[in-house]
Amino acid sequence: MRAGYSPDLMAKPADNLRDAVEKTVEATLGSAERSRSAAQGALDDLVESVEDLRKGAEERLSRSRRSVTEAIEGRRPATSDDIKELKAELRAIGRRLDRIEERLPAKRARAKPSSKRSS
Repeated sequence: MRAGYSPDLMAKPADNLRDAVEKTVEATLGSAERSRSAAQGALDDLVESVEDLRKGAEERLSRSRRSVTEAIEGRRPATSDDIKELKAELRAIGRRLDRIEERLPAKRARAKPSSKRSS
């Protein structure tokens, strides 16, 4: 050992340096944690906004589909199935009308117009 040189004096600057480095690391970690937390919050907000936009777009798309479907349904030409259904319905109406007419009282004979005309 050197004269006038104490190991405590050497230890003290090393301890001070170690303390300073630890404080710097802790401050950096704390700052990084705050930055990470802030970034996570911003990301959560972004995800929520994107989800809201997606839901809104889906709702508007669904409404548009319904509107287009309704507009087309009223203007589309009849299919062969539509025509078959209409024919079957007309036949059923015809049969009902025939049954109703059968129950009506017999028609009276119309008075024959006279052959004499008034002058």
